[in-house]
Amino acid sequence: MKTYEVTVNNKVYQVSVEEVDEADNKNKALVLDNENKKEEPAKTPILDGIDVKAPMPGTIINVLVQLGETIKAGQVLCILEAMKMENEIVAPQDGTIKEVMVSKGMAVEVGANLVRL
Repeated sequence: MKTYEVTVNNKVYQVSVEEVDEADNKNKALVLDNENKKEEPAKTPILDGIDVKAPMPGTIINVLVQLGETIKAGQVLCILEAMKMENEIVAPQDGTIKEVMVSKGMAVEVGANLVRL
């Protein structure tokens, strides 16, 4: 074991360091790596479809689509009023409306599911 003096912020500390064999160190690292490996958890299946979520909290003032309707990317799905401003919530891609989860007058929080394509 070796002892060193280390100065940090003008304060002197004595530090003892144990010497280790380089080969022994590599073997320990391999053992630790194998111990730390865990099996990958089973992946849960992703629900079919894309959920369009509320980008901010507010009130739904109009729903412009209905179940089964075919829509185009950029088409307005509903209008969300937040801080006295009307925000158009648009489709991220072409698709068919699989589920409408909001209705006129409904209050939503940020991240709430509005429509599933």
